[in-house]
Amino acid sequence: MERGKVLDKAKEIINGARQDQYGRPEDSFSAIANFWNAYLKNIKGDLNSFDVAMMMALMKVARMLRSAGYEDSAIDACGYIALANDMVKMPIGVIND
Repeated sequence: MERGKVLDKAKEIINGARQDQYGRPEDSFSAIANFWNAYLKNIKGDLNSFDVAMMMALMKVARMLRSAGYEDSAIDACGYIALANDMVKMPIGVIND
């Protein structure tokens, strides 16, 4: 990719499609932080891959609050939950990265 082209593309996305889909970044990030803080209050010890999958799902849920009907976020949230579910079925010790 041409130098700087990725920056141009990112600028186009954050000032256009993403802003239209999720609203102001400050509001979206605040909602995500609220979900993550609630999750982290229930965690003992270090985060592991299961926790990351769950927190990514929560990010998608928070985004859905700002974009009702946005199917991609719902699909992504389901995918993260399915991955977390698969990790729960792993042999003991495997999930403790």
